[in-house]
Amino acid sequence: MSKIKIKSALISVFYKDGLEDIIHQLIDQNVTIYSTGGTQTFIESLGGRVVPVEQITGYPSILDGRVKTLHPKVFGGILAIRNEDHLGQLEKYEIPTIDLVIVDLYPFEETVASTTDEESIIEKIDIGGIALIRGAAKNFNDVVIVPSKSEYPLIFDILKNGQGVSTLEQRKTLAAHAFKVSSHYDTKIFEYFNGQQNMPVFKSSFLESKTLRYGENPHQNAEFYGNLEEIFDVMGGKELSYNNLVDVDAAVNLMHEFRNDQPTFAILKHTNACGVATRPTVLEAWNVALAADPVSAFGGILICNTEIDIDTAKEIDKLFYEVLIAPSFTEEASKLLLAKAKRILVKQKMSKIQSKSFKTLLNGVIQHDTDLSIEGKDELKTVTKIAPNDQQIADLIFANKLAKHLKSNTIVLARDGQLLAMGCGQTSRVDACEQAIAKAKRFGFDLQGAAMASDAFFPFPDCVEIAHKAGITSVIQPGGSIKDQLSIDYCDAHGLSMVMTGVRHFKH
Repeated sequence: MSKIKIKSALISVFYKDGLEDIIHQLIDQNVTIYSTGGTQTFIESLGGRVVPVEQITGYPSILDGRVKTLHPKVFGGILAIRNEDHLGQLEKYEIPTIDLVIVDLYPFEETVASTTDEESIIEKIDIGGIALIRGAAKNFNDVVIVPSKSEYPLIFDILKNGQGVSTLEQRKTLAAHAFKVSSHYDTKIFEYFNGQQNMPVFKSSFLESKTLRYGENPHQNAEFYGNLEEIFDVMGGKELSYNNLVDVDAAVNLMHEFRNDQPTFAILKHTNACGVATRPTVLEAWNVALAADPVSAFGGILICNTEIDIDTAKEIDKLFYEVLIAPSFTEEASKLLLAKAKRILVKQKMSKIQSKSFKTLLNGVIQHDTDLSIEGKDELKTVTKIAPNDQQIADLIFANKLAKHLKSNTIVLARDGQLLAMGCGQTSRVDACEQAIAKAKRFGFDLQGAAMASDAFFPFPDCVEIAHKAGITSVIQPGGSIKDQLSIDYCDAHGLSMVMTGVRHFKH
């Protein structure tokens, strides 16, 4: 089911802070609440009526609280698919359905950090909580899982603004968070038992190691840990270098945005796109992408979302490039392109994007979720008196996809499915805007009617003023500046349309 109304909830948390507003929403919406121990007492202190879990299972909390929720009458209500068969079994065995599970885990990591007493540490290994999280996350089609207080804002929004009705997308997002919590928790337990709290992040017996020719520069050694063969067939050319791999990664991430679109070609240099176009045929896409910046294209990384035919291969073969990536090549195209021994030809077997990104710095490693968000038509909020027309909306979405994959600060200018120019990696957004406009003019583009995208908000109206004077008529940006209204007012005064997405796409 796409949308589900929350009618029942199981709540069992170690920390109660931040839960009060959620409980009040559940009470106001007459949600049946099941709970245990201290959580039950807390909910009742807020005026909530609670059905003790023991009343469902017929068993009290036993073994000093080690066993409370581990029972078929609890997990049956969570794991049951809401179909006739499963619901019939629940009715037969008098098992209530549970639509929402709010759980956090015993503070194992904090306990390890605060004591060396093994008994105290072991007692903080959560069993029931982790099982509830995994069970509810597995059944995300029918159940909402809140695995930590980090997700409280989202469940509060579902309860207050959605009146307790969750969407499939929301439930799936929370399920992903749940397995992240579960994975992190189990990793910390493993590290404790393995005695390796400072395990290397990348070196692992599960990853293949490959020595590269050199790193970013010839005096730097480099290795790759991973399995390229899972996603690529390298059909010919020299070995992929460190810089090749970095550029290929950027190219694959960019083209992932266009995986379901018409033929799209992108040309990248030093991880930044200098030419991108979407057209009815792959040959047209190549020619139009190249036109954006034929100078930077020399020695670049080329990537396409569809098969390369012989006519396109003949045109590509006129340019020196480092790597060409595509899902397939016709036999004639392969033969022609493989004749150049130093040019690397890569067949992409799958469009696979890592969910986590890592970077070494200072005395350690940082990681964060990969930016997988991209805003479609439904996420665009028109903030000006003039709304963009359908063509402008298409241009804005196209430009926004590119802005996401360019180094910040960045400005993208686009029209009719073509990157006209970009300014990226600048210390000022005004510099990025002026760079993009100057570059477009250098390659002969008329910017009249073009769209402009920014990776972050405009703190002042200077960028939209510069863009307007260059002929640009529609703008997309995240918004969020305390001076957003200044940019909006300028657009209204000069007949520009502007949409805001609410999502920033910094790329450092």
